[in-house]
Amino acid sequence: MEALATIARIAAEAGDAATPADLKNTAAAASAGYAYGLAAIGPGIGIGIIFGKAIESMARQPEAAGMVRTTMFLGVAFTEALALIGFVAFILLKFA
Repeated sequence: MEALATIARIAAEAGDAATPADLKNTAAAASAGYAYGLAAIGPGIGIGIIFGKAIESMARQPEAAGMVRTTMFLGVAFTEALALIGFVAFILLKFA
């Protein structure tokens, strides 16, 4: 939040000297960073839950470890795709 306040202060200090394009770039950088930060929280929590449950299930039933591991990596791949979608949205907001 401090970074957003700093960006807002710099934009306010620029005052009339700032062109609309400068203001748009400043707002785009702030919103893109904030959006990607939020987009990274969900997959981070999801991957942590996936690994925790996989380790728990392998400890309870070691003979099924191979199948659990395969399923775990599929879940991680799908969850990580959400982070990549968030990164694409970040790029689109930043450079659009």
